Amino acid sequence: MYLLLVILLFIALFGSIFFWWRKRRIVCRIQCMDPCQKCCKVNEIVKPFGYCYHDRYGFFSSTLDAWQREAGYTWFYDYMAPRFQMVFDTLPVYFDYNGRTWLIEFWKGQYGINAGAEIGIYHADGIVPEQEYKTTLFAAASDEEMLHCSFVLCGKNGSCVQVSQTHWWLTAFFPGCFVWPSGLDMKAAIRFTDRRMMCAFVNGLRSAGYTEQHFAVNGLCVTVNFTCTAKKHYKLCTRFWRRFSQWKNRIFCRLYLWVTRPFQCTEDRVLCLYYFLPVAFRKLLRMRRFHKRCHKNRRCCRKRCCRKGRL
Repeated sequence: MYLLLVILLFIALFGSIFFWWRKRRIVCRIQCMDPCQKCCKVNEIVKPFGYCYHDRYGFFSSTLDAWQREAGYTWFYDYMAPRFQMVFDTLPVYFDYNGRTWLIEFWKGQYGINAGAEIGIYHADGIVPEQEYKTTLFAAASDEEMLHCSFVLCGKNGSCVQVSQTHWWLTAFFPGCFVWPSGLDMKAAIRFTDRRMMCAFVNGLRSAGYTEQHFAVNGLCVTVNFTCTAKKHYKLCTRFWRRFSQWKNRIFCRLYLWVTRPFQCTEDRVLCLYYFLPVAFRKLLRMRRFHKRCHKNRRCCRKRCCRKGRL
């Protein structure tokens, strides 16, 4: 019995020394990299997951050719999200245009250990009755159907970030940040191709319960204030999963910040996690579905490439 205890203590001591030595080597390796190398490496390792890295503000967003494009969208994704540590508020806007039912949806909240927001543009193959919205699989907009989208996402502490691009799925995810969906304010703007499509979207907003107090029309551009919407009454099971997932998300956010110390910049933390705990790194990028890259052909024009990802 005592021999077994000694062996276990020896294994624990050896493991602690090994991980300390390995972490120290990783920290030295990252510290020896210049800012351009760090940002290029982060973009390289996140690209297979369908994301790119914004070094200026320290967040990830989706690429135009993200693999998630093939999956489309269905209501079941949102229903199951809390069971996979994704807790967010949603604003789906359905409208009929050019013989098809379109869906433009807004999300904001917690995605695992990432806080963020999304705008998704989808459509069905034809006109879908309202009672079939939740059972229909909507396809992502094609390159010709993409719309120019932008949003400003603000946290409770007053910090804000703006994202703008012609896209089918515009996103921004901040790793290591924990928020409740109600703690985020999202002001989104979409520019439509013609007035008929814009009017159809506005009618869809009204059908979703939004009044002129929550959106504004300027030409072909519609701005939506997606803040604290009317309180949704979730079923007991969904309420449990949302609270349980947020409890886990808070713990994992703290673990992420602890494991990646002594770094403060997002790219440093991400690289530290990638080299030290690859499994946890893949968990970091399991968001639902990463501006234009500042690095092309591995050349950087920025003198400083270090930002804390914070909301």
